[in-house]
Amino acid sequence: MSDLTPRSELRPRSELRSRNGVPRLAGIARHGQLRRNGLWPTILKFVAAALAVVLVSGASVGAIAFNSLYSKTDTVQLIGETEGPPPEIGAIEGGFNILIVGSDTREGQDGIGGDAEDETSVLNDVNMVLHVSQDQTHAVAISIPRDMVVGIPECPWDDGSGDVKAYSTEPINTALYYGGLPCVALTVEELTGLPIQFAGLITFKGVIAMTNAIGGVPVCVDGPFYGDGVTLDTAGTYTLSGWDALAFLRTRSGVGDGSDLTRISSQQVYLSSLVRTLKSSDTLGDFKKVYNLADAALSNMTLSSSLGNIPTMVSIALALKNIPMENVTFVQYPGTTGNTEGVYAGKVKPNTELGDQLMQYVLSDQPFKLAEAGDGEGSALDPNAAPLPTTSETGAPVDTSTLPVLEGVRGQTAADQTCTVTNDDGPNWG
Repeated sequence: MSDLTPRSELRPRSELRSRNGVPRLAGIARHGQLRRNGLWPTILKFVAAALAVVLVSGASVGAIAFNSLYSKTDTVQLIGETEGPPPEIGAIEGGFNILIVGSDTREGQDGIGGDAEDETSVLNDVNMVLHVSQDQTHAVAISIPRDMVVGIPECPWDDGSGDVKAYSTEPINTALYYGGLPCVALTVEELTGLPIQFAGLITFKGVIAMTNAIGGVPVCVDGPFYGDGVTLDTAGTYTLSGWDALAFLRTRSGVGDGSDLTRISSQQVYLSSLVRTLKSSDTLGDFKKVYNLADAALSNMTLSSSLGNIPTMVSIALALKNIPMENVTFVQYPGTTGNTEGVYAGKVKPNTELGDQLMQYVLSDQPFKLAEAGDGEGSALDPNAAPLPTTSETGAPVDTSTLPVLEGVRGQTAADQTCTVTNDDGPNWG
């Protein structure tokens, strides 16, 4: 990102409201104004990437089931994506990156978040890149806050009517509106330096179906939790599914300092537990759960053409399935809220120095560990959790003692058992 000036380029309203005389979106930035707005849940970000792992691990899902599921999925071509033969079934050689995007569209969502006629925007409220190392021994999932101000590159309009100009200072969640999933992929590539080989887009409804499919996910809270439609009265661990899970993941002001940053930390409480649930024999050994989970995900997804074939999905699965939980790290791209002015007012300002340090580790496939699990504000270690077995692919304990510590980056591993840090405020779903 360059050439930042106090002159705001946030959402030029004349361009957002019309193009070629056709009315466009009015009021694209409605966060914090509507009752059921915005950030849809992090669960689907990793599930979409890990879905193939579950399918392959559930060996009773045969080719007919794969084809039946895949027939429900739409595909889209990424910018610069080239046609080529799909890889043979087997582990993909080398490292790769999968972008998972959550759309806040109300179309076809059965009224979740509001009526589509009233809520006409289409924003990418979830942005997560899963990077798998070259040797396929570890993975890093990077969440980019929806309100982080970044550069949006020139992208073709998603309806093919021309190109939208580049912007130096836009919230990242406008990229989907400007140019669909391909534009989000270009924007994330520009921010992180990671080439996006695979991408998937998923909508609101999937979280309800997917959590129901696996029988819910256990989450820990350190005090009373107030959400939109769900209240957890006391500290403890609760198994959430359906609407309760959606409400937990979307609640902001009742968590930490009420910002999107602490909400992401809270969502990682859920996400790490989700991964542990997916890897458990109770899930992988249950054909009905495996099939229903795949059906729920793929029925609510749009995939890049590169990801949109069964051999590729199976190849990705074989590459991912043996990475131990302690080697799957969830992090936030560093940024700050509050005490910001100009184009950053009310938004998230990237910490480019710390972000560059994070991306140097990721791009060089250098494993690292975080200073602490959780950020102490939106999530913290569960003091009552029973220890998990820590094993590598060979069965020996994973030694993390020699890994460099990345200070100042929020996150945790899939093996870290954490609790959401709550506060006394009521829910806010902006």
